[in-house]
Amino acid sequence: MTRLIPRAAPPRRSWTLEQQGVHPLLARLYAARGIEQAAELRYDLAALLPPATLTHASDAAQLLADAIEAEARILIVADYDCDGATACAVGIRALRAFGASVDYLVPDRVVHGYGLSPSVVEHAATMSPDLIVTVDNGIASNEGVALANELGIAVLVTDHHLPGDTLPQAACIVNPNQPGCAFASKCIAGVGVIFYVMLALRAELRARGWFAAENERPEFNLATLLDLVALGTVADVVKLDRNNRILVSQGLKRMREGKLTPGVAALFRAAGRDPTKAATFDLGFLLGPRLNAAGRLSDMALGIECLITDDSARALNIAQQLDALNKERREIESGMQERAQALCDTLDVADTAGIALYDPGWHQGVVGIVASRIKDRLHRPVFAFAPADADDPDSDLRGSGRSIPGFHLRDALDLVAKRAPGLLIKFGGHAAAAGASIRAADFPRFRDLFAEIAGELLDEDALTRSLHTDGALESGYFSLETAQLLENEIWGQGFPAPLFEGRFIVEQQRVLKEKHLKLRLAAGQQRFDAIQFNFSGTPGREIHAAYRLTINDYNGVQSVQLMVEHLQTIE
Repeated sequence: MTRLIPRAAPPRRSWTLEQQGVHPLLARLYAARGIEQAAELRYDLAALLPPATLTHASDAAQLLADAIEAEARILIVADYDCDGATACAVGIRALRAFGASVDYLVPDRVVHGYGLSPSVVEHAATMSPDLIVTVDNGIASNEGVALANELGIAVLVTDHHLPGDTLPQAACIVNPNQPGCAFASKCIAGVGVIFYVMLALRAELRARGWFAAENERPEFNLATLLDLVALGTVADVVKLDRNNRILVSQGLKRMREGKLTPGVAALFRAAGRDPTKAATFDLGFLLGPRLNAAGRLSDMALGIECLITDDSARALNIAQQLDALNKERREIESGMQERAQALCDTLDVADTAGIALYDPGWHQGVVGIVASRIKDRLHRPVFAFAPADADDPDSDLRGSGRSIPGFHLRDALDLVAKRAPGLLIKFGGHAAAAGASIRAADFPRFRDLFAEIAGELLDEDALTRSLHTDGALESGYFSLETAQLLENEIWGQGFPAPLFEGRFIVEQQRVLKEKHLKLRLAAGQQRFDAIQFNFSGTPGREIHAAYRLTINDYNGVQSVQLMVEHLQTIE
């Protein structure tokens, strides 16, 4: 069952926005998302939160400036997802532009696991760094930081994930979610954190006279990295508060103006998309997955090389390799989803609040996507596990989880750890997504305890799928102009794209590729093409649908298309 819940758009708030020059439809949509003044929709860089308000950003800047002046060797240790890759690229590009000696290392998902583990530090030590800088990881790497300290390697942690009970003993930690940090944007992505550190570093280098005319060092324009910041922010599905919307808006603006780093331009080309029409959809659903495919199936160093090269031909060559990996990932995912659904069919979902799945043939790089798909289908928090080493029958299991509103996944794992000490080898994450490692023999215990905890924390109301809509769309707004207007705005996690609802007559329907439903709909005298991906059943003649207004671009001809999220036959 799915409930459609219209968002409330206070009329006075909508009116105020209209009076301040906001388009009437956008005024209603923004009012329903808590916007009270048009000034909140101005995304100038000057409106960004000051770097000085991010705890220890200035300390990190001093540490890095000292390293640059001393010609010390800096090594960035990145996470193997899109946020980590873009964060690494921002750090590499900025630090090299500032004159630093810097290289990078990405942990092997199978060999090293996640974060700055002791094995990663051992590998890093062979590269003889004086300073390790983590991006999008490190806040839970107590053992790895301790080993680095023993080896005489200083560590600067930049991360955005939630910390554990104790912080690593790093030389400096920059994380808006560490205790005592008053930075207002708690949901900034890892790439946003390192971008802020680079802003603070530039200010520190200015103060030291690093860019003085006599030194003949041009001051690097950090705005040139905003396409990378936007890509990592959207792809990591962090909440788009105002500060994140500024970063994304500025990045998209540069893309639409043709001011892209070669790697991002190459990813657009590989995806068959026009960067002058860039939207958050492109970043989250087309470019992001291609970068993530490297971390899932190969080596994220491939993705990072794409983002840090200034050679357009090399960037395109790598982007085409990433595109091929993404196609392979989709094929693997398709088979895993079929098996996951078969496992789910053995469950009484009505009596199961939390689901944990495992198959020895699954690929650990794709379990997160499978968990997400099953979560969306069943509206339950889901963990999917795969062997950490496919060639070892006694291998531990690594799992990735995705959650629904009202269920904090990392807190749930913390409860699992407290109730069954030793069950979790390690775990981490945040409210919507988390990861955990367990022994293969312990999977039944984890499955049952996870379901038990989910049953305690989730009531029937939370387990009912809800779609928040923006009500009906006035007939005059069913146009390409409106679709383009909506597409050009900044939407994403926590600031959702408009979802409308209405009644339609189904004039035609057919199935595409055995899983997508193509429709011809009528509302009064108007006719629309519509599509529902991964549909679950064919509709009757009259339906009530929740949909997004989109643009269908076919052979250079654009038309309005409704992207159906949910439909129900009206009896």
